Parts: sequence; C-alpha cells; structure tokens
Amino acid sequence: MKKIGYLVVRFFIGMFLWFYFKKITHHGLANIPKDKPVIFLPNHQNAFLDTILVGTNCKRSPYFLTRSDVFKNFILKSIFSFCKMIPIYRIRDGIASLKNNQETFDYCSNLLAKNGALVVFPEANHNLNRRVRPLSKGFTRIILNALEVNPALDIQLVPVGLNYQAADKFPDSASIYYGTPISVRQFFNPKDKNASMQEIKNQVFKSLTTLTTHIPDDLRYDFTIQKLAAFGADYTKPKEVNEKLLYLSSISKLPETITEANVFDVLKKWIYNILNFPVLLIWNQFIQSKIKEVAFLSTFRFAYAVLVYPIYYGLIIGISYLFNLDLITGILISLMVFIYNLFYTKTS
Repeated sequence: MKKIGYLVVRFFIGMFLWFYFKKITHHGLANIPKDKPVIFLPNHQNAFLDTILVGTNCKRSPYFLTRSDVFKNFILKSIFSFCKMIPIYRIRDGIASLKNNQETFDYCSNLLAKNGALVVFPEANHNLNRRVRPLSKGFTRIILNALEVNPALDIQLVPVGLNYQAADKFPDSASIYYGTPISVRQFFNPKDKNASMQEIKNQVFKSLTTLTTHIPDDLRYDFTIQKLAAFGADYTKPKEVNEKLLYLSSISKLPETITEANVFDVLKKWIYNILNFPVLLIWNQFIQSKIKEVAFLSTFRFAYAVLVYPIYYGLIIGISYLFNLDLITGILISLMVFIYNLFYTKTS
C-alpha cells in the first residue's frame, strides 16, 4: 500500500512539474542501468526542485540523501520518510551528530545490495552559479561502506546534469542529461582506496562539466554570464553553451543588443496578472520577500502553486455560484482561467 501511495504521489508531482515548467526535456535515459545498484550524482542548483525533477523521471525508484535538519519536525520527518528521503548529517549539525551517518551509510549499503538506487548531490550544497563546484567525499564514503559489506557489488555511478534557463524566474525551462554510467569496479583498487576514490571523483566531475553549463574559475563569472546572455544562450543545451564559452573567452567587449518589448507578450502577461491577481498578490507581498536564498525561490514558488491553485480554481467556481451563475458556468470560467494559465506558461 505504501508503495502504491508513493507511486501516486510521484505521478502527481510529475504532473504538477509539467504544469509549472514551460518545458522539461530529458536526455540519456537509456544510460540508466535497470538491474544494477545505481547512484545518481546530479549537480545541485535549484534546491528541492532538483530532487523531484530527478525522482519523477529517472525510470527508477530512488532514495534521496537529504540534510538532517529538515527531519527535526515530526510531521516533516514523516513526509520525507514517505518520500524515500534519508538523513545525512553535516558538521554544521554538530560534531556529535556525525556518528549517526554510519547508520545512514549502512542503510544505503543494504539498498545497493538489493540493486536499489540512490540520489546523492556530490557538491553537498546548492548554488545557482552555472559551474560545477568541487565534489565532496560523501558519496565516496557510501561507495566504500557498500564495498566493505559486499565487495562483489557492481555499483554504477550516473552523473546527471540539471539545467535551468532561468531558475529564479517563472515560467522556466529545464533539461536533464543522464551521463554514461561509471563503473566503480573499473577504478576501484582495494589496495589504494584513497587514490581510487579520488579518481572516481575526478571522473564524475569531468562528466558533470559536459552535462551542465560549466564556467571555469579562470573566467570572470559575471562578465561571462553577460556575454552568454548577449548571445542568447540556451542553458537547457549545455553542450552548445560550453562550446560557446570557448569562443566567448576570446571576446573582451559585449556586443550591442537591442531588446524591444513584444506587444503580444506584454498583453499576454497583463491578462495573466489580472486573472491571477489574488494569487500573485499574496506571493509578491507576503511570501517572496521572506525567502532569503534565491536558490529556494523556485522551490517555494512551486510548492505555493501546488497548494494554492486548486483552492483558487475552486474559489472561482464558488464565487461564480454566489453571483447566481449555475455550477456549470462556474466550472467553465474556472477551466478557462486554467487553460489560459497553461497557455501563458507554455508560450512565455
């Protein structure tokens, strides 16, 4: 019953993601092993949205390593546990809490021994900057622990590139690139575990830099972003953007660009704002200003939309009924607003 409930929740989250994003594309699904233990290793930009994007389309039913502080609330702990999330403890949670990680590592080892799947963010934190950050050793400790218990495990590491056109904006487009699996066996030497794990980290890092936009540290980040914007970079196509970076590195001046407002786009947004005025007012005045980290903006916006819009469409039906319109008319008005919102999201 719990498994069925999880699949139902995953289906609805996937559906809501489709409504929320202008476009979601995925590439390399054929790279995902079906009958082997898998650790998905995505770059981490967009907080909780990264988690659910991978979880709803990776064709596996993975567990997720999640920062332990979100498990302190009993209700949230129950929700996260139901969603297959496993706590991982960090130094900032207190040095004494680090000993609890062994229980997490053992749990992960058991999952991998049963050909299960894990999602681990190897950067260990989120950031909207378009570059792959240094990888932590957390996922390599999981590998080592699993191999100590079962040396014959054929663990497959699948690097995942998560790409957003404008993660802090709405509507946004996203793409997910699954890289070629990296077999731990190929690089693991039990006589030199440290060197083996470092080489595995290097291989994962190298793969991630091809699956998402990677602006090297030696380039001026803000100026490079401006150059990419001037050339109309499509960040959902990381290979093209990374190739463009090689060319842009030789340009010292930005090209002159003139952006003219499209009358149709202005009208389209104006109608959208009117139709959704109460929802947008609450978001803009009472919620958005309280979100301190930009990386959490899309996550909270998505959660807000999932919670509020079903109520809003219901209110439209109720208010229509109060104005002496029949139920069918109220439903039609609500449906028209829904269809326009979908049109706006998919065409903006």
